[in-house]
Amino acid sequence: MGRLFMKLMKTLFASVLVWAFLLSSAQAQEFEPNYDESKVPDYELPDPLTFSDGSKVNTPSEWEKRRKEILRLFENYVYGKMPGKPENLTFEERKNIPDALDGLATLKEIRIHVKQNSQKHHFDLLLFIPNKPKKPVPVFLGLNFDGNQSVHPDKNITITDSWLRNDEDCKIYNHKATKDSRGCSRTRWPVERILDRGYALATIYYGEIDPDFDDGYQNGVHPLFDEQYLDTSRGNNCASIGAWAWGLSRGADYLEQDPAIDNEKMAVLGHSRLGKTALWAGATDQRFDLVISNCSGCGGAALSRRQFGETVGRINSSFPHWFCENFKKYNQNEEELPVDQHMLMALMAPRPVIAASAKQDQWADPKGEFLSVKHAAPVYKLLGKKGLPVEEMPVINRPVYNTTGYVIRNGGHDLNNYNWEVYLDFADHHFDYNRLLNQD
Repeated sequence: MGRLFMKLMKTLFASVLVWAFLLSSAQAQEFEPNYDESKVPDYELPDPLTFSDGSKVNTPSEWEKRRKEILRLFENYVYGKMPGKPENLTFEERKNIPDALDGLATLKEIRIHVKQNSQKHHFDLLLFIPNKPKKPVPVFLGLNFDGNQSVHPDKNITITDSWLRNDEDCKIYNHKATKDSRGCSRTRWPVERILDRGYALATIYYGEIDPDFDDGYQNGVHPLFDEQYLDTSRGNNCASIGAWAWGLSRGADYLEQDPAIDNEKMAVLGHSRLGKTALWAGATDQRFDLVISNCSGCGGAALSRRQFGETVGRINSSFPHWFCENFKKYNQNEEELPVDQHMLMALMAPRPVIAASAKQDQWADPKGEFLSVKHAAPVYKLLGKKGLPVEEMPVINRPVYNTTGYVIRNGGHDLNNYNWEVYLDFADHHFDYNRLLNQD
């Protein structure tokens, strides 16, 4: 009788899971995004310069207190609590090729070993350093989608053996990379151009940090974290975006001690979900001296309260592992969020930050991305910096920036050469970088 009861209970539980999945899938399929500005709801943004108790921020020292308060709000209600540096962190140089890319660069592969609570994990950082400058150079650090070998076809780059999303265009099958995946994403990573401009480029495959599927946080770096960061019942568990951002900080740990890198000129960059990640990394780790968001949309640069294109409810149903459990409380309830994304932008202050949109990428809400940058301006002003030099969205392909920046280009959801030219110019401007290529 007991066995029969347990069998019935297991069958019932399985049925509940199936129905829950079908309901979630149906809700996702039924979602109709709003692309009509006249249907954007009226909303009131939280003031980044007002404490939760209603008192005002009037000085830079008071902002530092408010900054910590905002950071905790994002941890508790959006991205989850961030673990610190692991108890054991080591770097293994697995390759050092001084004449890579026909002598243009030194190519390094660094295995980042992390250990915490008797658990071990590793992931690989690929680094290109231009050979011509004779002094430490600035660096762009960003995560990639398809393995380090996808960034450039150079056969010296190790092909990842980690789980990947299947991608016919990238020749990724059965969740494994093939030799034909070399350089398949090179249009997003113009390595030679970045090196020509005198910058180093570092990248990590994000799936080596945490595989991008909902597995209950059992794989990747999550098993290293203490229970306080993993317990979903707390609501502020460290989800996948938090884990990826944590991995970017471990990349910064390596870069700041490499003598070829100017560790006061480190830029963090990301596209789409990895643009969300770059923003969160920039907010939680102030060693990133410049922050770049490319088409990051909902949960990234776009204002949640606009409910334009992808919404909080839609992103949480499609990707339940990206954000902490508490964020799901705001599905179709954005107006109750204690934060919005302009406050995330403000957390970068006084450091430079730029957001980019694409005209055909309405899913990511270009206007919402622009408004986030715009409404961060009061914080920058308080700290003696200038926000955007315009009040209205700029025309297509016309970057605008002071300390904060924004650009919208033609085309769709992608990271391309045009974007990189803007980011290189933005970095030149803020790093006061006067063509190291022409200096001895």
